[in-house]
Amino acid sequence: MQKPAADDRSTGSLCPSQARRCITEDPKWSLTTVPHLTELCLQHIIHNFEKNPILDRLLPEHQRKVLDGLSTGLPLAVTADLVNDEEYWKRCCIERWEVCDISSYGDSWKRMFFERHLENILKCFIPNITDPNQVLELIPLCKGYVRKLEIDQFLPPVQVGQKEERDGQSGPESDSEFGEVSTHHYDLGVLITALPHLEELHLTYGLKNCGMNFEWNLFNFTHQDCCNLAAAVKLCHSLKVLKLTQSNVDDDKTRLLVHNLLDHPCLVELNLSHNLIRDKGAQALGELINRSRLETLDLGNNQICHLGAEALAKALTENSTLTSLNLRLNCVGDKGGEVIGRALLTNTTLKFIHLGSNSLSEPTTVLFSQVLAQNTTLKGINFSCNHLGLGGGKQLLEGLVGNKALTELDLRQAEVDQETEYLIHQLVWANREVARLGSLQHPTTKPL
Repeated sequence: MQKPAADDRSTGSLCPSQARRCITEDPKWSLTTVPHLTELCLQHIIHNFEKNPILDRLLPEHQRKVLDGLSTGLPLAVTADLVNDEEYWKRCCIERWEVCDISSYGDSWKRMFFERHLENILKCFIPNITDPNQVLELIPLCKGYVRKLEIDQFLPPVQVGQKEERDGQSGPESDSEFGEVSTHHYDLGVLITALPHLEELHLTYGLKNCGMNFEWNLFNFTHQDCCNLAAAVKLCHSLKVLKLTQSNVDDDKTRLLVHNLLDHPCLVELNLSHNLIRDKGAQALGELINRSRLETLDLGNNQICHLGAEALAKALTENSTLTSLNLRLNCVGDKGGEVIGRALLTNTTLKFIHLGSNSLSEPTTVLFSQVLAQNTTLKGINFSCNHLGLGGGKQLLEGLVGNKALTELDLRQAEVDQETEYLIHQLVWANREVARLGSLQHPTTKPL
């Protein structure tokens, strides 16, 4: 006889349909939210990347997740050589600087980061206070990426004792004594010579935003600064562009720089605008033009007179590399303008010359009328802010009639009558159109 089924409740067990559901304390918990072991491992790698940087041994898709999760605050000693991912360095740049124009850095975010990071350190470096190891330790990390440095200020040493003494005194004697205190800036020698790919160096020795603490010696490019820079540039064989502007560079410092730049193997552009260069400095630069591979020379806003212009003109008669010369805002006058014009009658290299604001008048245009009639190399001339007058304008117009090469002739504020300026503009515009159509028909093929 079959025994009746026992009551599940009497035995203390429940049938499956009556089983109680076990509810977790977290109502949102679900098996679908449990991370995979791979994800847990990747998170562990990210959190411990500084102590144990693992990247190359991971699969590509795992590397991507790790790189996306890495903090931009990791030490550069960890990330510099190991992380080449552009997205990571893009995050580093954007989080640090508001404006990031990658086109100025060869379209490389990593290069942008290291160049700007190094520039910031140098701009804030205070001699005798800032630890030099800040720069020295960065060199091996950034040397493979730095190709251009733009440093628009150098901080001088802080003379605490001298400052207190000066504040306790009054009169011109205390100011002059304080002005003699050494204010040498950071020596770039060790840095420049250790950057094998450095091609451009833009420097301004001065102080930005000094406010009420203005002192003339804060803008002093000392003789020792010049010696240090000249020696460093001489050894930087990869350097192509040197810009040293607004730094009170005078004739003596110019000659010192030139002495170290003679026969430089790569330098093609030199910018010494907005300085204190006179004729002797220009004479030294004339020698540099003949002994180097310079293609661009900018001497705008200096104090060069006709003797300096004569030295530069002599160099133009012998040089075969210089294509652009900027002499705006100098004092060459008609004596200087005429000798430059004579040089351009035989020069076959120079393409652009800027003679704006040089107190030029009709005698200079007489020579340049011949230049326009004979020279087939010049593409642009700037005579703005001079005193060419009505006769000077007509001289240029006569020379330009048969010229097919000139595409730029700036006569703004040159006292040329309106009709003559219009006719000149028409001729130059016609040359420009011919050149543009020619470039469209025969485009230049860029090397791969």
